[in-house]
Amino acid sequence: MQKKCVIRDKCILLFTLLIFSIGTYSLFGNTRGINLFDLAAYQHRIKGVVTDTNGIPIQGVNVKLQDASQGTFTNEDGIFYLEASPSDVLVVSYIGFKTLVVKVGDTEELSLVLEEDVTDLGAVTVNAGYYTVSEKERTGSISKITAAAIEEQPVTNVLATMQGQMPGVNISQTTGMPGGGFSIQIRGQNSLRLDANAPLYVIDGVPYASEGIGSNSTSGVLAGSTSPLNSINPDNIASIEVLKDADATAIYGSRGANGVVLITTKKGKAGKTQIVANYSYGLGQVTRFIDLMDTTAYLQMRREAFANDGITNYPSNAYDVNGTWDQHRYTDWQEVLTGGSAAYTNAGISISGGGSQTNFFLSGNFLNQTTVFPGDFRYQKGNVHLGINHTSTDQKFSVSFSGTYTTQDNNLPYTDLTYISRTLPPNAPALYNSDESLNWENGTFNNPLSAFEGEFNAITYDLVANSLISYKPFRGLELSSSFGYTNLQHRENNSNPSTLYNPAFGIGPDNSAIFLTQTNRDSWIIEPRLRYQTKLGTLSMDFLTGATFQNRTNYNLGQLAIGFPSNSLIHNLEAASSIQVNGYDNAMYRYQALFGRVNLNFKGRYILNLTGRRDGSSRFGPGNQFANFGAIGAAWLFAEETWVKKGLPFISFGKLRGSYGTTGSDQIGDYQYLDTYATSGGLYGGNVGLTPTRLFNSNFGWETNKKLELALETGFLKDRLFFTTAWYKNRSSNQLVGIPLPATTGFTSIQANLNATVENQGWEFTLRSVNLNHKDWNWTTNMNLTIPENKLLSFPDLEGSTYRNRLVIGKALNIDKVYHYTGLNSDTGVYEFEDYNNDGAIASPDDRQFIQDLNPKFFGGIQNQISYKQFKFDFLFQFVKKEAPNAFASFGMPGLMSNQPLEVSDRWQNPNTLGTYQRYSTGVDTEIRNGYLNYQQSNAAISDASFIRLKNLSISYTIPKKWFYDIECRIFMQGQNLLTFTPYKGGDPEFEFSGRLPPLKLFTTGIELRF
Repeated sequence: MQKKCVIRDKCILLFTLLIFSIGTYSLFGNTRGINLFDLAAYQHRIKGVVTDTNGIPIQGVNVKLQDASQGTFTNEDGIFYLEASPSDVLVVSYIGFKTLVVKVGDTEELSLVLEEDVTDLGAVTVNAGYYTVSEKERTGSISKITAAAIEEQPVTNVLATMQGQMPGVNISQTTGMPGGGFSIQIRGQNSLRLDANAPLYVIDGVPYASEGIGSNSTSGVLAGSTSPLNSINPDNIASIEVLKDADATAIYGSRGANGVVLITTKKGKAGKTQIVANYSYGLGQVTRFIDLMDTTAYLQMRREAFANDGITNYPSNAYDVNGTWDQHRYTDWQEVLTGGSAAYTNAGISISGGGSQTNFFLSGNFLNQTTVFPGDFRYQKGNVHLGINHTSTDQKFSVSFSGTYTTQDNNLPYTDLTYISRTLPPNAPALYNSDESLNWENGTFNNPLSAFEGEFNAITYDLVANSLISYKPFRGLELSSSFGYTNLQHRENNSNPSTLYNPAFGIGPDNSAIFLTQTNRDSWIIEPRLRYQTKLGTLSMDFLTGATFQNRTNYNLGQLAIGFPSNSLIHNLEAASSIQVNGYDNAMYRYQALFGRVNLNFKGRYILNLTGRRDGSSRFGPGNQFANFGAIGAAWLFAEETWVKKGLPFISFGKLRGSYGTTGSDQIGDYQYLDTYATSGGLYGGNVGLTPTRLFNSNFGWETNKKLELALETGFLKDRLFFTTAWYKNRSSNQLVGIPLPATTGFTSIQANLNATVENQGWEFTLRSVNLNHKDWNWTTNMNLTIPENKLLSFPDLEGSTYRNRLVIGKALNIDKVYHYTGLNSDTGVYEFEDYNNDGAIASPDDRQFIQDLNPKFFGGIQNQISYKQFKFDFLFQFVKKEAPNAFASFGMPGLMSNQPLEVSDRWQNPNTLGTYQRYSTGVDTEIRNGYLNYQQSNAAISDASFIRLKNLSISYTIPKKWFYDIECRIFMQGQNLLTFTPYKGGDPEFEFSGRLPPLKLFTTGIELRF
């Protein structure tokens, strides 16, 4: 008994010493901060949440300890629990996603995000609007880009992020002005009306009106009305999907005739709260200048022009050549007026996090961009975005909210100086006097900087909000409803003070004027939906039905105020001597629809997709307000067949799909079928009179677009090489146009449906290759090519209509009927053209029969993404094959008081010196003047404008977290429009020559922090 007590006492003593030693080491000897007394720190229960890049939990993910058999799987909320120590390494894997290897560390809850593996289509999902579908099983034509591609581009407009990256989507920039817009066509031009070919934009389920805001009288400096799409902040976008064929667009009915652009914003992710801050700064410059004459060549042209016209004494107003201006002075006006650097500053911060039930994403962004012009002009944009998701513990109820508020302040000069910079004589006087006042050179010089006395200013406030509520009463059934709201308020003005003009003219503030435009848009939409999914053996069935109720009001007011006691009062309308209403519109648009979808999937390889929609629009007359649209799509995953797996093992994926259906269009404006009236502006008996402006047409109905597509998708070598070929044919009929009327009716036209048919067909090719897929090295290439063809198939009595000089049956809509240039007369030095009607003169539209197709012959892009450890290198080349008007379409006649492209130096001088271009003249020679006017309207004024452009370039390096106290730091350089290869000599080939500022090449550097 005594021996047992001794043994017990020794054990107690040894245990006490052990505890004391461990405690002492913990207090004094542990320099690494590890609490050895807490043995649970080595083996404790950790919790983890696994989501995809969109924050959606992933069920069934395998989570195991590296070099051990211990592991588990995530539940339906993406949550897992596992016993692990801080030094353990987790291996997280799931089919369709890249394997993630992460160290546990000392945290008790891990937030893990799996990236999609581009070589597994079964796990990649695309947004089809009212539903999502896997890339593998989709039957429609949908192109997609994600935030990873968008974030690599220093752009301000959402359409700029899509250029060169999507087959069938042709996008071009309309101006290089900050805050300017873009034009877009998805699979060609469907409507005869140029303003009715825009796609439908949907932001988080809310339709977004893309029609221009403001008016040309105020925002002409932006090459037309202000684009509302600038309100969408690219930094907030998670993905963009473009729906193209009938199977994808028919569920949107009349709104999907020209394609649908779905924009999904970023949402919250479950896990540890994460803050991301970024800042970038860069400079932009004009992409290309035109080679113009210097002073020596210019003055030689002017003197020769006078000599050719027999004028020996120069006129008093020929200041450039008569000695009034310095004959030896030279200024590169392109460099002075448009050669500056536009500063680009972009800063943003976001915070996201939450649990598996409730998570959030909140971001703020500020952008400031100046211009390449002299002076203090800038475009500023601020943006706040909030996304919240909540799911009940039983996963039956969920609610989400997303809201974005954007404010824009755009301050630009009164006019675009690009055309002036190209035409101003190179020996024109200096811009400033010695006292830094504007130089008018004693009334002989219209100083271009006087344009800065006036200004264009636009302020926009834009709110887009959406909420989705969903309830799943039992497995397979989901009841949901979305509620959307948009509100846009826009104010812009264009001031024309008297200081714009040469003081020699004696114009005072009583002639000063200001144009003002006010636009308010307000829209709401409610869409209840029911979805049921079930299986019968090997047949999976998915049923969707729903309704749409939409209401939009649009208010627009345009005013002109003239005559002020002082230019300082030009923004005070009460000080104006006269105020006119240039335009007023207060319209309401209502839209209702029922839609449905049935998707049948047999054995995972035979898929049938049926969609239908019944639309009702307030834009049509009684009896024509409703129409039905629908489509059928089918797909056969032939690579899943046993005979393919055994006989053709190198084919890892194979799908043959097709679709046919109808969509429609009501893009005609409001009240077009009614007999409407406007104020006459005059008084009769003391009252303002009314003037009829439109005739009533009760038969006014829907434009219809029938779409057909066949496509083949194939993957080889485990989808490391993936190729898609698609052929499409779309026919748009029942065109909504103004049909000409006899003048005796008092109206020039009546809005009606014309039985004209427009066809768009073409080929689309995409190729994706995973060239390297190594632990350290990764290299992926994406290519796309589109070969479109646009054609007018029929047009009743075209020759008797007002379209006869613009359209030709069997040719594209975007054509020019021009004179056919046959060459230079070697005896007279005058341009000559083909006389189609053989009347001996080139003076009527009857001789303008040469067809010049201005549609692109093909377009596309090649993108490479290369990464090595923490380095990443992305670049995109965009290419377009097309023809476009050249510089001669807009420049004045060589010999006038206007600079010219240097190439006109190769001119005819005498019968022994032929040259390429017509002899010079000051304009008094009628034969020369008419020859040049006809030349501008001939095929000679249209040139090859094909180009290959380094559209995007991004280089980044991610500094390891351990270097910055667990803060991930990424430094990057990004470029836009950096290099252009083209034979075009009229400036920028994408923009073509129009006298407006072309797109800018932009280079930025920045930093991003994640903690």
